[in-house]
Amino acid sequence: MSARLLLLEDDPAIARTVAYALERDGLAVTHSLLVHDARQQLQRTRFDLLVLDVGLPDGSGLDLLRDVRNAAPTAALPVLMLSAHGEEIDRVLGLELGADDYLTKPFSPRELAARVKALLRRAGHGNGNGHPAAAPAASATALFHDDETGQRISLRGQALPLTRREYRLLSHLLRGAGRIHSRDALLAAAWGDDSESTDRTVDTHIKTLRAKLREVDPAREYISTHRGMGYCLDV
Repeated sequence: MSARLLLLEDDPAIARTVAYALERDGLAVTHSLLVHDARQQLQRTRFDLLVLDVGLPDGSGLDLLRDVRNAAPTAALPVLMLSAHGEEIDRVLGLELGADDYLTKPFSPRELAARVKALLRRAGHGNGNGHPAAAPAASATALFHDDETGQRISLRGQALPLTRREYRLLSHLLRGAGRIHSRDALLAAAWGDDSESTDRTVDTHIKTLRAKLREVDPAREYISTHRGMGYCLDV
């Protein structure tokens, strides 16, 4: 069965272009013009992914994102946000609320389709069009133990010698295991919104994290790179 997507977008031209690109890849798209209608659709139908615009006539896609993350049946639903070009505050707020990915307008429909399929694969939808994927050999909780109080993480029962920033990065990746995390989201998680650190700082810390994970388990590479998108903890 094809993966089902809910597209919340008030511009009919953009919605038609996006829906065409996604449906051409075998995905089933339901389109809503308003936040109110999108909420009703979520109550009636089980979706596999949401694509939410930020600015709508009756509210914001960020409000719906907050509702989704706070509701048990949909809390883990992958969400890709869309926003007007240059609205950095929307992007930061969306990532803080739990968005899995972000695109600013104007964007390429092919890039959006590629990101959607990548999110679906990470959520267990195989190649991104609904075909089943093989179940992971072990879950993140079976492999890792995150002692939040002591800010320590163990892999296969062995404590990792992590710095404070490395702990925050790995803990963030663990909470969203299987999802792609943008560098901006990782930067905010480990350094905070007011940090002057850059994407290169994230890349450097990911490199050291990989080395420390490899010391415990040389046979596996746990953190994968997705060009132009970010990093994912594969379990």
